[in-house]
Amino acid sequence: MIEFRDVERTFGTTRAVDGVSFVINRGEVFGLLGKNGAGKTTSIKMLTLQLQPTSGEIFFDGLPIRGNELRVKSLLGLVPQHLNFDRDLTVEENLELHARLHHLPPNERRERIDELLKFVELERVRAANVAELSGGMKRRLLIIRALIHRPQILLLDEPTVALDPQVRRKIWELIGELKRRGITIVLTTHYIEEAQFLCDRVAILNRGRLVALDTTANLCAGHSLEETFLALTK
Repeated sequence: MIEFRDVERTFGTTRAVDGVSFVINRGEVFGLLGKNGAGKTTSIKMLTLQLQPTSGEIFFDGLPIRGNELRVKSLLGLVPQHLNFDRDLTVEENLELHARLHHLPPNERRERIDELLKFVELERVRAANVAELSGGMKRRLLIIRALIHRPQILLLDEPTVALDPQVRRKIWELIGELKRRGITIVLTTHYIEEAQFLCDRVAILNRGRLVALDTTANLCAGHSLEETFLALTK
């Protein structure tokens, strides 16, 4: 469904992504794992058209991103690493704003907002200001905001950063349910346990280069995923 083909992205003399190639299959949870500066967020920014590759190409369903930007954007939902809500608006108003940006008609907007708030159990806080929400609630709201236009692909950039273990598990359960609904999920994470629990396959990046790509089961064969990760990212 998604293909990176010899993708490189430089910033001056720094190669943030260095000749990376891989394919993400429809309906899988695909993890991008690496230390800070490995190239994970740069890869997500290229997938979401916030950055252009310096060289190489990215394809969606065989279509190159270049020249098909509007089509590609319609397929994507992005959950950013940092909270970027309008803090002056309520939970429902933030969802309403996002639905309007995607040109959903009024009846569909109302139905979709009701459906998503129920899905993540945020119905009781729909009239609350986002600043009043807990960290876990804000993360759930970020996810359903990205789902408002029914994307085929969900990009999650460090979705559980700074959350306590119990709340992190709830987000994992939500991601598992999204997979069961047929959404293709691309996940960046620092948490090796998270990648092992959620991902069908994992790409390990180190200094911008792809150093491993396999199922979590194969990467764990004979040792832990953490041991594999540490050995490949020295």
